[in-house]
Amino acid sequence: MILTRILDHKKAELRRKQSRGYLSSLKTRIADQPTPRGFINALKGGRSETAPALIAEVKKASPSQGLMRPEFQDQFNPVDIAKQYYDAGAHALSVLTDQEFFQGSLDFLASIKGAVDLPTLNKEFMVGDIQFYEARAYGADCILLIVAGLDRIQLEDFFVLSTELGLDALIETHNEQELDTVLERIPKARLIGINNRDLNTFSTDLGVTERLSQRIPADKLIVSESGIHTRDHVVRICEAGAQAMLIGESLLRAQCIEEKIRELLPKSTIVCEEPTGSRWV
Repeated sequence: MILTRILDHKKAELRRKQSRGYLSSLKTRIADQPTPRGFINALKGGRSETAPALIAEVKKASPSQGLMRPEFQDQFNPVDIAKQYYDAGAHALSVLTDQEFFQGSLDFLASIKGAVDLPTLNKEFMVGDIQFYEARAYGADCILLIVAGLDRIQLEDFFVLSTELGLDALIETHNEQELDTVLERIPKARLIGINNRDLNTFSTDLGVTERLSQRIPADKLIVSESGIHTRDHVVRICEAGAQAMLIGESLLRAQCIEEKIRELLPKSTIVCEEPTGSRWV
């Protein structure tokens, strides 16, 4: 499974970074960073009755899709993409920083944070403490915890560490078992992601959001991830109770990012009914 390959590579990366000097340099850099912007608050303020808040993703490539656009081989400008997202009305950003599988970089994150006034998720595969200090040092406001890639002790410890560093945490689930683990082990979690992508087949099914959202208490904010390409998809997850959505591929492959975002987020096309049990927070 690709996730196992990625996690194994991450652990090898971290072994090369384990030095007191490196951690010390990160802490020095953190001291010069401003207080993280409220990622969760931005999503709460961005959602509406007609659409979830938009987390727009800056991603050069993926293991399953390769380069998002052929020209990214020689002309990939993460800051320009982030600025287009900002101008088009995105409420937050997600930045891939894994180099081996996604051709990302922590420098992409730092450059974007220096140029675009939006809270930003460090989209990374977290397997060790040092990565949280890296995220904070390079300007992240939120980190990702993938339940499928962590044991329960790691999940709890990493959530505590992110809180101590002032970072919000998006906790990503794929099925009922993972969701139950989050609700049981991290009751203080406020931001729960539902990834519609099957980690084995890479196929997507928005029914995952529809199914899992019904199990999530009303004090949590739901982020639907993957497989969101059309206005109908947006309507579907909105009606299921998602208050935010993370979109990368359909935006990056569009001829015009601004037009694509207008297609997905028109001002007054539908009204999402409040789901039974008052899913809105």
